[in-house]
Amino acid sequence: MKRASIKDIARIAGVSVATVSYVLNKKEGSRISEATQKKILEVAQSINYTPNKIAKSLKMSKSKLIGLIVADISNDFYSNIARSIEDEAMKLGYTLLIGSCDENPEKFAKLTELFSEQQVDGMIVAPVVDSDDAINKLIREEYPIVTIDRYLKNIDLPGVMINNFEISEQICNHLLLKNFDELIYVGYDTELPHLLDRQDGFDKRAEKSGTSIKRILTGIHHITEEVHQQLRDNLDLSKKTAIYFSSNKLGIAGLRYLIDNNIKVPENVSLVAFDETEAYYLFPTEVSFVRQPLEELARESVKLLDNQINSYAKEGRRVTFKAEFIERSSVE
Repeated sequence: MKRASIKDIARIAGVSVATVSYVLNKKEGSRISEATQKKILEVAQSINYTPNKIAKSLKMSKSKLIGLIVADISNDFYSNIARSIEDEAMKLGYTLLIGSCDENPEKFAKLTELFSEQQVDGMIVAPVVDSDDAINKLIREEYPIVTIDRYLKNIDLPGVMINNFEISEQICNHLLLKNFDELIYVGYDTELPHLLDRQDGFDKRAEKSGTSIKRILTGIHHITEEVHQQLRDNLDLSKKTAIYFSSNKLGIAGLRYLIDNNIKVPENVSLVAFDETEAYYLFPTEVSFVRQPLEELARESVKLLDNQINSYAKEGRRVTFKAEFIERSSVE
């Protein structure tokens, strides 16, 4: 007969695995209600739960495991930063577990549960839309957590990010100085604050100059098809035009469209893309791009999480790093 686990208790009691772990290990300082604690203990007794002594011993000390949840591991940005985080974590004696939620809040929540079950000491996460409930649950349980790349407006957590508004404002200003007839911003139709910051920085600088821009917004799941259709509908080659692709995936989709349609850069259109990715170096023209400080983001995120693990604080500071605009020959 299969031995009852804390996952069974969590399912029956209707709470998270982390909550069960806190109660069974009599973790001090938790704010779990007496009613919830009582319910968990009653369920544990009713299914004859016997603690796993190995797992318990790990939790009573530290497992030296940390979890990383990224939005999309196939994205060069996240795969590269995951490698840097792993290197930084190893310097402090941690082993990194990595999960990719594919921009799916249900998968994000399941990964937080899985990592809790694996007794990780803390988590570094890139929040996705509608992941507030899963993150707030971790906060209520005083689970060490740090955000990376992204943030949620109504949740105050320690985290790292870049100056999205300012770097987009800088790029827009650079393009305005080139006197283009038309500027096109390519972004996502999203509620994620860090992406809205990029859009706002570009928009507000253009508005300040009195320049109108075209805005192309796509979903997150059919990027290539949507970018191609939108460029087909909106790109007017009779005008001197510059395009700002506000993510590397959007940039790669845009470059494919230009190649497929024999549109020359910068002769027919100029462009800037976000992030540095190997795909840009395969393009016939050197692509101007925004470089994010990956190593600094990784180092600080691990440092913040280690601090949370060793001395938990409910609220924490958000550290902002400066991205760098690398101008190359794709802007004329």
